[in-house]
Amino acid sequence: MNGPKLANWTAGLRGPATDAWQIHYDAVARARAGEDVIILSVGDPDFDTPVRIRQAAKDALDAGRTHYADVAGKPALRKAIVAAHERTTGARIGLDQVVVLAGAQCALFAACQCLLDPGDEVLVPAPSYVTYPATIAAAAAVMVGVPLLAETGFRPDLAAIEAAIGPRTRAILINTPNNPTGAVFTRGEIEGLCDLALRHGLWLISDEVYAELVFEGRHVSPAGIPGMEEHAVVVSSLSKSHAMTGWRVGWVAGPKRVVAMVHDLALAMLYGLPDFVQDAAAVALAGEHPELDEHRQAYRRRRDLFCDALDGVPGLVVRRPAGGMFAMVDVRPTGLSADRFAAMLLAEQGVSVLSGDAFGGPAAGHVRVSLTVPEGQLIQAAARIGRFARAQATAGTGET
Repeated sequence: MNGPKLANWTAGLRGPATDAWQIHYDAVARARAGEDVIILSVGDPDFDTPVRIRQAAKDALDAGRTHYADVAGKPALRKAIVAAHERTTGARIGLDQVVVLAGAQCALFAACQCLLDPGDEVLVPAPSYVTYPATIAAAAAVMVGVPLLAETGFRPDLAAIEAAIGPRTRAILINTPNNPTGAVFTRGEIEGLCDLALRHGLWLISDEVYAELVFEGRHVSPAGIPGMEEHAVVVSSLSKSHAMTGWRVGWVAGPKRVVAMVHDLALAMLYGLPDFVQDAAAVALAGEHPELDEHRQAYRRRRDLFCDALDGVPGLVVRRPAGGMFAMVDVRPTGLSADRFAAMLLAEQGVSVLSGDAFGGPAAGHVRVSLTVPEGQLIQAAARIGRFARAQATAGTGET
């Protein structure tokens, strides 16, 4: 097709990370066609949003709250976010240090637009979430992956991160608990990352969407480390913690000058979330919802059930996560690549998982398994995965 060319930076929006979703789309299509498919390829909680949150949205709709709302977020919602931020990070911030956006993905996109210049480098411990490369590329910046080794439990290597810092480095982007690995960074590791940011004058962007889903250890945020007030930018949302993926409620919290710029970008890009959604989100953060602890305990039980079911299966090495809603399985002993393993598993056993290759670094050779189906279905999926792996071991027909 002829016509004016697209912007150069848009080339970064496509690639292996984007292509990785195709197996999920295929699985969804097969399930909609009535096939027996267990979908473990997306991190969408299977739990319902707590009833009081849903009722708040209904009440707001009935009250006619369907007009423009504050672009930065309604005061009641921002007040609730400020309180939640202090509970989670230990840092006190003001209402003018929070801006509400359409989910953590939108929040991260906006933060990158406001923090990065063309050609800047962002150090990202890898494996990392599949949208990070495109999100950084959209700011015409460059993502530099620093490996998190599977053999160490995907722990951050502070020496390797510091060695990767160069004249173009502008930021470090972290995600803990990590998607896809489920690794939870320790206080010492977070303090070490903060020290790097302070000594080298870098932004430390922290994606904390899984902060409420920690099984072992405790969540530690860079925002709560002394001296990080002008360096730490936190991105979070209600999607995972409150089973509200479809509501698209996220935020950026950080220095006033950063939030002011993100607000101006939101004014040009989004112009605020729906009025009634913001009212429901305020209830989500300000209220007590016993279902949320039940969800967290359910994820932990599922983690244990799945990992125990595949422990010792020939051809598989299961990496037990310390948080989040995913488990990584090393499939290299089967002789298959992660892409081939995932494709054959869907075709032969009707289970969809994501190839770890799309997440970069040492995730290569692994598949990411979502723990977002009921226990009975998850046990059935584990049995199918184990059956498939054993068949590969018996056949000895893996790739070379």
